[in-house]
Amino acid sequence: MKRREFIIGAAALGGTTLLACAESRPEPAGNKELLDVQKDWKQFLPEDAGLSLSTEPVELSEQEWRERLTPAQFDVLREEGTERPSSSPLDTEKRAGIFACAGCGLPLFSSEMKFDSGTGWPSFFTAIPGHSETKTDFKLVWPRKEYHCLRCGGHQGHIFKDGPEPTGERWCNNGVALKFYPV
Repeated sequence: MKRREFIIGAAALGGTTLLACAESRPEPAGNKELLDVQKDWKQFLPEDAGLSLSTEPVELSEQEWRERLTPAQFDVLREEGTERPSSSPLDTEKRAGIFACAGCGLPLFSSEMKFDSGTGWPSFFTAIPGHSETKTDFKLVWPRKEYHCLRCGGHQGHIFKDGPEPTGERWCNNGVALKFYPV
């Protein structure tokens, strides 16, 4: 049985979330200006956004997180939930800018890393180096690579190997776990 057939069959049994993460290989759009500047991301941060590249840990109590985040953000970022596909306006966001963690504001992606995966979640083919950490997730039986914000530990999404070049990866992100800052 091919991987795609397995995913589609599993989705029929377990809901639409798996089907939405079935394979796709679209091409990223745009120039490489925000992708090729990995050495100096500070120049692309909006001055009035209050964003920082510091990865100094942000540690808050559960109550402090509940006060800072919306219920949907708390579910995804702190309890590793998943939002419904196609529920986030960030999935169709096409302006130039920075996508930062909704929990602590650490920049995670640039718009040049984004592509339309057709899954219903904002997707990126890479991330800003050193701003995410990964772990293995077995919640759907087979192992998946889950990633979190390095600064606050907030759950962002999963990394799949069905993305476009140059990485072949799809960083499938919950839109509610991100904030977009146009540049």
